[in-house]
Amino acid sequence: LREMETVLLAYSGGVDSTFLLHQCLDVRGRGSVTAVTVDHPMLRNGETEEALDLAGKMGAVIERVSVDPLSIPEVAANGPLRCYHCKKGIFSRLREVAEGKSAVWILEGTNADDATGHRPGIRALEEMGVRSPLLEAGLTKSQIREASRRVGLPTWSRPSSPCLATRFPYDQPLTEAGLATV
Repeated sequence: LREMETVLLAYSGGVDSTFLLHQCLDVRGRGSVTAVTVDHPMLRNGETEEALDLAGKMGAVIERVSVDPLSIPEVAANGPLRCYHCKKGIFSRLREVAEGKSAVWILEGTNADDATGHRPGIRALEEMGVRSPLLEAGLTKSQIREASRRVGLPTWSRPSSPCLATRFPYDQPLTEAGLATV
């Protein structure tokens, strides 16, 4: 983080992105960090507002952008590469925001535990040049939780909150009504 100039952080308000935001603010300072919360239909109700509130309490510059991944046919079809296409769509929008802010780096909160199994979204991030500092540092979820607890972040014990699309079997099309039911 010390080597990075201005950064835009994809901020969900979860354990990982909150710890990363804390570290960015500590290392880079408020003036060179913009946190962006992406509002979309695959989040549980209230998740975006909670993220905005917490980032504000941390003193971060925070923005909210809306993206509709369901408008991407490959996402709505919910095939095995859904996450790849969703990340491409979301981070393409974040790239536009970053360019408007003259942010040199786009960051997100993937950690070392996330790098196992079927994770096509990570490939999309790599292709787009998005940095994952927690993964790059080899930090696991338990290490991030412990570090978060030590610095007093309220998210240290928060349960995981995966994307609602993960609740549907592959090839079962995603709809706003179905996501709202979950």
